[in-house]
Amino acid sequence: MSTDVVRPTPVRDTEATEIVRAIAPDTGSTTPASAPDLNDASLYINRELSQLQFNIRVLEQALDESKPILERLKFLLIFSSNMDEFFEIRVAGLKSQIAFDHEIVGLDGIAPRRALAEISEITHKQIERQYAILNDRILPELARHGIRIVRRNEWSHKQKMWVRRYFRHEVAPLVTPIGLDPTHPFPLLVNKSLNFIVQLEGTDAFGRDSGLAIVPAPRVLPRLIRLPEDVSEGGENYILLSSIIHAHAEELFPGMSVHGCYQFRLTRNADLTIDPEDVEDLARALRGELYSRRFGDAVRLEVADNCPPELTDYLLRQYGLVAAEMYEVNGPVNLARLFGLASKTKRPELEYPKFTPSIPKALKKAEDLFQVIGRQDVLLLHPYESFAPVVDLLHQAAKDPAVLAIKQTLYRSGANSEIVDALVDAARAGKEVTVVIELRARFDEESNLTLASRLQQAGAMVIYGVVGVKTHAKLMLIQRREGAELVRYAHLGTGNYHTGNARLYTDYSLLTSDQALCEDVHKLFSQLTGMGKLLQMKKLLHAPFTLKKTLLDLIARETAHAAAGREARIVFKINAITDAKMIRALYKASIAGVKIDLIVRGMCCLRPGVPGVSHNIRVRSIVGRFLEHSRVYWFANNGEDQFYLASADLMERNLDRRVETGFPIEGKKLQARLKKELELYLSDNASAWLLQSDGRYTRERPGTNQVKRNVQVQLLEKLCGSGASNES
Repeated sequence: MSTDVVRPTPVRDTEATEIVRAIAPDTGSTTPASAPDLNDASLYINRELSQLQFNIRVLEQALDESKPILERLKFLLIFSSNMDEFFEIRVAGLKSQIAFDHEIVGLDGIAPRRALAEISEITHKQIERQYAILNDRILPELARHGIRIVRRNEWSHKQKMWVRRYFRHEVAPLVTPIGLDPTHPFPLLVNKSLNFIVQLEGTDAFGRDSGLAIVPAPRVLPRLIRLPEDVSEGGENYILLSSIIHAHAEELFPGMSVHGCYQFRLTRNADLTIDPEDVEDLARALRGELYSRRFGDAVRLEVADNCPPELTDYLLRQYGLVAAEMYEVNGPVNLARLFGLASKTKRPELEYPKFTPSIPKALKKAEDLFQVIGRQDVLLLHPYESFAPVVDLLHQAAKDPAVLAIKQTLYRSGANSEIVDALVDAARAGKEVTVVIELRARFDEESNLTLASRLQQAGAMVIYGVVGVKTHAKLMLIQRREGAELVRYAHLGTGNYHTGNARLYTDYSLLTSDQALCEDVHKLFSQLTGMGKLLQMKKLLHAPFTLKKTLLDLIARETAHAAAGREARIVFKINAITDAKMIRALYKASIAGVKIDLIVRGMCCLRPGVPGVSHNIRVRSIVGRFLEHSRVYWFANNGEDQFYLASADLMERNLDRRVETGFPIEGKKLQARLKKELELYLSDNASAWLLQSDGRYTRERPGTNQVKRNVQVQLLEKLCGSGASNES
């Protein structure tokens, strides 16, 4: 795998020298000269380049022949989708910094211009590699199973006739070709839309002969069309909309000669620039901003690799891009649309085997979930264990006359989810329903506006959180009258209230009636919906107030244990670590002798294995069937283990600029379970990638006498029963 070594950067910490002096070995010197400089840029990895490395690890899955072929195709397409977002947000952000002369240099010392240059070099290589994998590995393997994307030069006479009819009846009526001349300037094209630039010869009925036209592909049409059986000629054959338009381009320009037709696609800046403090109605302002997202500044041009230089240069000039921002591709420019191939193809033997998420024994036959949760905390690990108990609890609450109030946060859920259905039912039943909706959940803004309207129409109180601070916490609180008392029940999670994601993402859910914890959840909702001073919590950690400070204190406690010769260990399972203070705290812990294991799915700006600094830190990334999304924080604490689950990663945005929660897992039984599951992740030698001190990731492989261990397969077998996966 191609990986560039990243040279990371300095951010000054006034406390660093004193703390390092305190934990460094006693050399007899009164000066800190021998202590490592934790602001040294070489100790950090660039954030954008680290995110890019995660996307490359996803692409690598497409080469893994132990995976079913349709799953390998999906990984290839996920890489494509991830890269779209990477350009829309990360690359667009760097370009904006340069454009506004506001360049921010992070921990790693790499300025935006240099970062963009390194990103360009890596992405060109990997995108070229992606198409090579598609053309040389994935499509031939699919063809061996009777699944084909039939190219234009392979169409039989019968297929050509069918395609012509399809074009004339389904495509041509919807196509709007645009000839380029002074009255028809270059059109404003939608972000990531499929378009064609066409070379023409001749004059039209009005005497125009500009020689160029643009043909936007109708967005309402499918990009992948399955040929009917009577013309398919065996197997499952598909054709691309781009091939159909290309083959019949001349019909769009009657009486003129088409000398070339080339597909292209523009990626635009899709980050919203709305400032919540400058608007009176956030929802109304957001609706307007969503429209403008489709037409943001250009950041990337994808073109067919046979497009002549004079046309690619013309397109680059139109969008103000340079050659390094153009990607010539050998295949469809809109690869993500091939997801339809997997959904249309009904070949279960070419996909991961289906599995049924389990339900814990305590909940399996329970008619009253409140009784069960009232007796004991219930911990669920999705998708291995069903998300249904969370939905069922909400449905039961909606129907239960003893339930008086429900409060919930929603970040991503989908406007038509079962969660929203239950909240609507509860509101219509006359219960006090309060929903804190984060409108600015990236790429889910439109869906969240829709569900907000739906809940309001049902009579629920909808709150949009706190101005300038995203509400990312995953909380549900139910208040129920039991006898003379009001009893609270809560759900706290590491993932979103999205039932679809609960089948694809690994996340923890805690169902509890713990009085102190539920009281804390109640206080947090009060802070979100009302106003007042910071309320003191007994158990719940919450950003932007106590979560970061407490985690730093707990790391410092492990550091002190190690310095005193006591048992000290830290294991974190997170999606990303970019926060400077957190990284420096972990470096100090490593210097003191704390053994640290970090399971980081995506971005990791910490550089492990550096002698004298991070020699006690190991970093691994698990990439597999499910997207690793759970956040777990384990502190050994000299034999008195302490565990927190959280909605937050170790990123500045999570810890400093969002409403996040961290909640303790108490009781030896649940703690033992978490410990075992984390140890499974640490022993994985089949889907783990190890971060090296030079910034490269290497795939872990079982040794000659080692048993192959895949944590996701092990958890499927343990929690769902055997036969749930064909990976071993």
